[in-house]
Amino acid sequence: MGVSDEANSFGQAADSYDRARPEYPEAALRWLLPESARQVADVGAGTGKLTGVLARLGIDVTAVEPDGRMRAQLSRRLPELRALAGTAEEIPLPDAAVDAVTFGQAWHWVDVDAASAEVGRVLRPGGVLGLVWNIRDTSVPWVAELGETMGSSKAERMVESGTVRVGAPFGPLEEHTVRWETTLTVDSLVDLAASRSYIITAEPAQREETLRRVRALAERVAGEQGTLTLPYRTHVYRAVRP
Repeated sequence: MGVSDEANSFGQAADSYDRARPEYPEAALRWLLPESARQVADVGAGTGKLTGVLARLGIDVTAVEPDGRMRAQLSRRLPELRALAGTAEEIPLPDAAVDAVTFGQAWHWVDVDAASAEVGRVLRPGGVLGLVWNIRDTSVPWVAELGETMGSSKAERMVESGTVRVGAPFGPLEEHTVRWETTLTVDSLVDLAASRSYIITAEPAQREETLRRVRALAERVAGEQGTLTLPYRTHVYRAVRP
């Protein structure tokens, strides 16, 4: 199984992904985007978790997503928005078309140098490349146990090791972190685990065993109330096109 297999796996679990994946805090996007931003391309948009928040901020947003199943789910959720087939390396927009290009949970799948050059093409001068990841806060003991049960993702390893980077024409990245939390049921935490690329692509027996262990942990933590509070750190990075 290669990186491309995992990167292209999400459409197999589009429903679980849409049900369980969190959106992004508006505070993170307000830090990310320049006040003058009016038109934004959200690349690797998935089912529209970041796209929808951008739209609520009054942004004219175009979603770009390679997987047809994910785009279909996005269009069901956000029928008023434009959703195009494309990738970070081939964005279906003209030169200097947008004020910002965002990637939510997606930059770790790209060819960094090719994607950076392509983003630079579609950005207006002074435009922003924005990278966003929701990462579970493993300083909370049960969340750390959840990570040990599920395993870690490429995104988590990249963010936690400080190896996020962009290429030309962009300069240094600025970083900002927003802490927040969400409430989940036992079933929605299992759905969250089921939407992870390396679980989607695991052998069926391994996948079922992992999800069984996630459910047992969730039931123990939730107790009689039946819900869990899952803390997140949203890591936001921005770089400006010269």
